[in-house]
Amino acid sequence: MAAIFPTEPGPRLTPAHFDDLAGFSGDDLLDAFRVFQRSATALCGGIAPTRKALGAPPAMHAAACAALRGTVADNAGAREFFLHWFQPHRVDPGKGEGAGLLTGYYEPRVAGSLTPTPDFTGAILARPADLVAFPQGEGPAGLSGAQILPDGQKRPYPGRAEIEASMEQYPPILWLRDPVEVFLAQVQGSACVDLTNGRCVRLAYDGRNGRPYTSIGRVLIEEGEIAREDMSLSRLKLWLRKNGPGPGGRARALMQRNQSYVFFKLVTDFDPADGPTGGSGIGLSALRSIAIDRTLWPYGLPFWINAELPWRGAAATVFRRLMIAQDTGSAIVGPARADIYVGQGDEAGTRAGAIRHFGQFAVLLPREDRL
Repeated sequence: MAAIFPTEPGPRLTPAHFDDLAGFSGDDLLDAFRVFQRSATALCGGIAPTRKALGAPPAMHAAACAALRGTVADNAGAREFFLHWFQPHRVDPGKGEGAGLLTGYYEPRVAGSLTPTPDFTGAILARPADLVAFPQGEGPAGLSGAQILPDGQKRPYPGRAEIEASMEQYPPILWLRDPVEVFLAQVQGSACVDLTNGRCVRLAYDGRNGRPYTSIGRVLIEEGEIAREDMSLSRLKLWLRKNGPGPGGRARALMQRNQSYVFFKLVTDFDPADGPTGGSGIGLSALRSIAIDRTLWPYGLPFWINAELPWRGAAATVFRRLMIAQDTGSAIVGPARADIYVGQGDEAGTRAGAIRHFGQFAVLLPREDRL
């Protein structure tokens, strides 16, 4: 384990067998293998992550490079690959919890404009030159972002309210319908934008101010504004737009309670059918890619998730799938915590927003005896 977890304490793990993973052989393991190969391309090809994670150990590199060398053409071959190169371990959620927590996220697909108009008033901001990132908790005041002052000193980067109060200081790169669409794109970390000129561009994550993330949906539930059973993406959007998302409005004040602010860059050369680029530096795959705590796990690790989730419709059904760690997020904290990338568009957003369920986690660690 030391090669995987160089610092103590690492996640608490219990060795298991593949036969202990209910439904493993029934999954589309060839599909999972192909998603793993995308991570292998990054690991063996030197693709830099957009958000650094725990470094992959030599055994992980060996497994990744083997995935690129070999010929796996069917489910049986994919199963044999994972059995040969990995050893499953059940993940203890810690803190006395019996199961890990799963949520969902998606890529919004929205309309936008390269210039502000009465129909497009929400500015998307580029990463400012005075922003410097730190590993989680290692910046000023224990934050992960700092502002470099003219004299070279560093201070905590301004929060959402301060940034929005001085928008003229920040370079806009694109405009969405309103501040609600901007906020939701920031929460998801990306967006596919259909421009008024007929082109499609992607907003790619390019850094954040390092301030704490707060779920405004949870705040609305806790304060009795929306019943838990009624909370959805469409209901959240409706509440925000009815309660003043502009300066001085209740919705603006609520959104500013989430101090975290995400900056973007424009990507123009891409296939809109491909998923957004995750923290590992590669495109995400719907219902195969997960965001994990990057301080605890390397990118590329396979995880077996066993849960009941509303991933196919409103009703929760069995979800037993091999997932690949390819992304991260500021709200994804802990060993048995994952955010499932559901896909692109409003339907994916509805399904992603409905996922907040417990499940069992098993991580597939690379076998050092294969080196």
